[in-house]
Amino acid sequence: MITGTLKSKIDRVWDAFWSGGISNPLEVIEQITYLLFIRRLDMKQQAAEAAAQFTGEVANPVFGPGDAHLRWSNFKNVDADDMFTVVRDDIFPFLRGLGEHTTVAVTDDEESTYAEHLSGARFTIPSPALLSKVVDMLDEIDLDNRDTNGDLYEYLLSKIASAGVNGQFRTPRHIISTMVDMMEPTAQDTICDPACGTAGFLMEASEYIRANHPEALRNKRDREHFHRDMFHGFDFDSTMLRIGSMNMLLHGVDRPDIRYRDSLSEDASGDRDRYSLILANPPFAGSLDYEQTSADLLRTVKTKKTELLFLALFLKLLKPGGRAAVIVPDGVLFGSSKVHKTLRTMLVEDHKLDAVVKLPSGVFKPYAGVSTAILFFTRTDAGGTDDVWFYDVQADGFSLDDKRNPVDANDLPQVVERWRALHGDDQAAAEAERTRARTERSFVVPKAEIAGQDYDLSINRYKEIVYEEVEYREPLDIIADVEALNKEIEADLAQLKEMLK
Repeated sequence: MITGTLKSKIDRVWDAFWSGGISNPLEVIEQITYLLFIRRLDMKQQAAEAAAQFTGEVANPVFGPGDAHLRWSNFKNVDADDMFTVVRDDIFPFLRGLGEHTTVAVTDDEESTYAEHLSGARFTIPSPALLSKVVDMLDEIDLDNRDTNGDLYEYLLSKIASAGVNGQFRTPRHIISTMVDMMEPTAQDTICDPACGTAGFLMEASEYIRANHPEALRNKRDREHFHRDMFHGFDFDSTMLRIGSMNMLLHGVDRPDIRYRDSLSEDASGDRDRYSLILANPPFAGSLDYEQTSADLLRTVKTKKTELLFLALFLKLLKPGGRAAVIVPDGVLFGSSKVHKTLRTMLVEDHKLDAVVKLPSGVFKPYAGVSTAILFFTRTDAGGTDDVWFYDVQADGFSLDDKRNPVDANDLPQVVERWRALHGDDQAAAEAERTRARTERSFVVPKAEIAGQDYDLSINRYKEIVYEEVEYREPLDIIADVEALNKEIEADLAQLKEMLK
């Protein structure tokens, strides 16, 4: 956890950025991320130099003999003005060079994934005083401690409080955690987020595997899979790629596959049938031009709506037997267009639709007030949907207004608990969940009934509302009471008049 002292320092630095004229939270995080990276490079070389006392040679040095002034351990100690000049005029060109001509040292090192996205690095910290504050704050953080620097970055990311472009915004951490807990990723999974943004889903999946499958890091083969082949994230925003790469790096994943890609374009066709688990909250604002969109996807669903194209994409990226948990706008559940119905029919009839978890409309505030749901499905290519589990989330532990303050009401732990009961080994618990009344938060609906409703997946289509019966008094009785009350008032007024004579 972030300590009170460190948290207050981060808050002061954040405030200094804002007062210095940088009001975009993504830009603040990006500038801090560059400095974190340059410090990590120096730490790696220091470790290599320590090892060289025994081997006699520094393996793959990032900094050459003439680069001493670029090293964190040196420039952090100079005065603010000189530090500003070095960082602006020397270090940032050096970082851009790493991105354009990745060195052997970085390519062979865990820093390489981040370095690949540095060609467009820009230095925008406006003053020597602010740079000095940021460097002092970062220098106090133990970057060898995965928990500490991971928590630091999560705290920074939590400060993103405005919507991004093209419908992008950060999925709340507790929603991500719920989805990951329900999917229970394993050490053998190959996990993908085709619209990864800050890589929140991939990071949370990596933390789940560390906590629940520690054997994934014990032998060379599994460790290699964890660090280099388990996590795949794509985005077409270079800032998001840098932030997402650093997020994974600081959470202890050495070489995740985080790279530039417009997932709805033709570039994605090579990854067909590759992944065993997809976790995603794709952008669903706006639409695309047909010319930019994969012809293969358009053969499945001819539409410009990104939310529908992404659903079709997920089914293609999953290998048979692969699972997905993805957030969609409510319109996907009940839209009446031919494409909407086609996709829902595919999920139910051609694959296995496992669950629909309806989220309250305030979950994504202050970013957006859109109403959403989480779809859980398995690619089978041969059907398999017998029934679908629904859960109607009323509260997620935070107020559903723009402030999103913590509150006591929270259905999310129960969502995970009931889901696991439904799929657990305890047959009695599974049957109890399967036979819940439709007046409750969760219930099961048979496939035949869903098909009979034209594959409508909105929870209100199947949920039973219990109306409380209210007995009203007879009108004549009410009139009699009013007359009696009026008589009492007249008597009291007469008594008051007598007193005033």
